[in-house]
Amino acid sequence: MSARETDRTAIAARLAAAVGRINRRARTDSASLGYGIVSALATIEREGPLRPGDLSRLEVVTKPTMTRILTELEQRGFIERGADPRDGRAFMVSATPAGVAAVEEARSQRTGIVAELIHDLPDADVDAIANALGVLERIAQGERTQEPPTS
Repeated sequence: MSARETDRTAIAARLAAAVGRINRRARTDSASLGYGIVSALATIEREGPLRPGDLSRLEVVTKPTMTRILTELEQRGFIERGADPRDGRAFMVSATPAGVAAVEEARSQRTGIVAELIHDLPDADVDAIANALGVLERIAQGERTQEPPTS
């Protein structure tokens, strides 16, 4: 393994650990909704309506896990089922207004927690985080290369 690959591996390990710790801290004070439930609901809000199987793939969870999550979301009134126009045997799920509000509340709480974490950082550190966000957002979306800027 080359020195550059070793550096990237070390950076990846540090990044994964830091993001994991920040994420755990941001989740600890969140509403009574668990992380998996909020994640699935946010995906339904953003991508929906969705078939449960498609949602399982997007969330990278098993179908039985997704069934449990959808049951809880439906019991709370955060999603509703609708007919799948392509397959009469299947159904689609979409977020209700209460579900959209729950996602917004969870995001607001998480943002507040992370804002507290960076509140006392020196400006140079906040600037460094801000400068890295574009790359981190691309990585989070699964993009590996920079797209050329459009005019």
